[in-house]
Amino acid sequence: MSNRSPFVDQVVAHLNRVTPVTARFMFGGYGLFVESVMIALIADDVLYFKVDDQNREDYIAAGSEPFTYHGKGKPIQMSYYRLPGEVFDNLEQLVQWVEAAQAAAARSKSKSKSKRKKSS
Repeated sequence: MSNRSPFVDQVVAHLNRVTPVTARFMFGGYGLFVESVMIALIADDVLYFKVDDQNREDYIAAGSEPFTYHGKGKPIQMSYYRLPGEVFDNLEQLVQWVEAAQAAAARSKSKSKSKRKKSS
């Protein structure tokens, strides 16, 4: 029996129709992972997907908002945007948006690896 919210269980089950996804509790929410790469997060029962310069415009065009939290006295915006409900409900579209989030996460991960190598 899961201690997670029903929303998290529902999202994980639905995304598993597209690709194997696991959820890990982190910072009061959940990180969603595909092959150990975080592609999405859930905070306050809202699903956000990883974005970068190559897929951010799709979210903006759909009217989505970025994940923002308050830290150090000011709002901090992360590179995750709310997944539009109509995309979540359409498996064909969802596959494309999951793949784009995976690609954004992979690019982000490779950028952070190259930054660490440069600072060594």
